[in-house]
Amino acid sequence: MFLYGASGHAKVIIDILELRKIEVRGLFDDNPAIKSLLDYPCLGSLNRPIQEEIIISIGDNNLRKRVSERFLLNYGMALHPTAQISERVRISAGTVVMANAVINTGTVIGKHVIVNTSASIDHDCIIEDYAHISPNATLCGGVSIGEGTHFGAAAVAIPNIKIGKWVVIGAGAVVIHDVPDYAVVVGNPGKIIKYNG
Repeated sequence: MFLYGASGHAKVIIDILELRKIEVRGLFDDNPAIKSLLDYPCLGSLNRPIQEEIIISIGDNNLRKRVSERFLLNYGMALHPTAQISERVRISAGTVVMANAVINTGTVIGKHVIVNTSASIDHDCIIEDYAHISPNATLCGGVSIGEGTHFGAAAVAIPNIKIGKWVVIGAGAVVIHDVPDYAVVVGNPGKIIKYNG
């Protein structure tokens, strides 16, 4: 497995791959000053398609999407061994699930999603491509998260909420109403404070 992006996010993914006994062959990064990360070689920019599996190890949702569109690559997954994932969950290529996350039955997770440490995703949720569910976030049953949305640390969405694309839900927010595309929501109860885009 290769990684694209030599950052803190890559360190966490490397830990997962090592625990899973998946060989890390190296990292690609556009910063020529980075020569290695956790003793794995940084191989410079990715300027050609490769056959081996790769994970985009970049936390920024927009950048992760742009990188994924540069080449048609064979994307792998990194699922931490302590994550509790129902056998009735569908997870798409490029997605990473961190330690102690819980993903319950009927949930569908898109491409290049980050489900971070101790996130809780209940039954029948939909999480679209490039979203990031932050540490200790809670999605109750039937929640829908749009493309590229960042759902903040320890934020909560009550059951059957629909959150649009490229939304930012602030840390600790409690979402009790549907949220339109590009909104920024903070507080308890969550309120829209502005729109991005």
